[in-house]
Amino acid sequence: MKRPSLRRPEVSLPVAALAITIIGFALIPAYTDSALAPFDVYNALQIFARLGLLTLALGLTMIAGEFDLSVVGTYAVGGMLTVQAGQGHWAWGLLAAVGAGAAIGLLQGGLIARLRIPSMPVTLATYIALLGLASALSGGLTRTYSKAAVTLWVDQPVLTYFSPRSLITLGLFIVAAGVLSLSRWGRELRAIGGDRRAGRVAGVRVDRLIVGTFAASGVLSALGGSLLSFSLGSANPDPGVQPLIVAAAAALLGGVSLAGGRGHALGLLGGILAVALLAEIVTVAALPQYVSQLFFAGLLGIIVVIDAPDLHSALVRQRTRLRPGRPHPSPAGAQPTGQI
Repeated sequence: MKRPSLRRPEVSLPVAALAITIIGFALIPAYTDSALAPFDVYNALQIFARLGLLTLALGLTMIAGEFDLSVVGTYAVGGMLTVQAGQGHWAWGLLAAVGAGAAIGLLQGGLIARLRIPSMPVTLATYIALLGLASALSGGLTRTYSKAAVTLWVDQPVLTYFSPRSLITLGLFIVAAGVLSLSRWGRELRAIGGDRRAGRVAGVRVDRLIVGTFAASGVLSALGGSLLSFSLGSANPDPGVQPLIVAAAAALLGGVSLAGGRGHALGLLGGILAVALLAEIVTVAALPQYVSQLFFAGLLGIIVVIDAPDLHSALVRQRTRLRPGRPHPSPAGAQPTGQI
């Protein structure tokens, strides 16, 4: 029999995390002097919009058993290209960012798939190179976007709690969830993440799938950087490593396995929403910033222990040995009592 769906980590982790953070958010007036306002929900969704596409991009590669460290570099280059190419019209900036993200993803995916090399060193090298490229494009300076109307539009309130930027991000999560659930691509992505060799034997076009996944990661990362530049009215050549850390924490909180082969877009959505609510709790309650950092550090430690591949089997063996009434195995070579 299959276990109930709520017991599966890709479901239980994001559901539990989101439920806990929603309760903590709702109880803010009980342990602070601050009352909740609609703006607090809106601001949490803005945080979600800032890091959501980065989490989705990273999560997709993790489901495939890879890890795209270059997402933050693509994020920075996408934002910089948006500002520089979109001064005449916002669409040119958006197209430049998305096209660059697709090219970066195709190049990385092609190298990883064709040469059968690990993704970590490739994407790390790409990340460093992209930060250098973003700095070269801007001369090492923050660049300003002159179209104030676009900046006002992407962040204008919609239905009180949303903005066009958060709705676009939410819509892409829903599209990704549909593709992963209803298409062959989603099933094959989990298959190669769980066992790539078995996937090849089963006829899965592994190389094409890896290239497509990295291309999707590049497009999503660049689009996230583009929307952020529209929102801020500027682009920073070096966003730092914090976006990568938060995106990785949100992906793991969303039920994605460190070993690959497990995860869903809706779980990733729950993970990043939990992270966004936690960040808003820290802000509204005026807690020190290190509180969220300690939370993420402890959370990652717990997930790593739970997700350790041999931990569950070791615990089962130990429980079997300690079960009352079960005879313990005799040492190798020893004769059972009462026999000659």
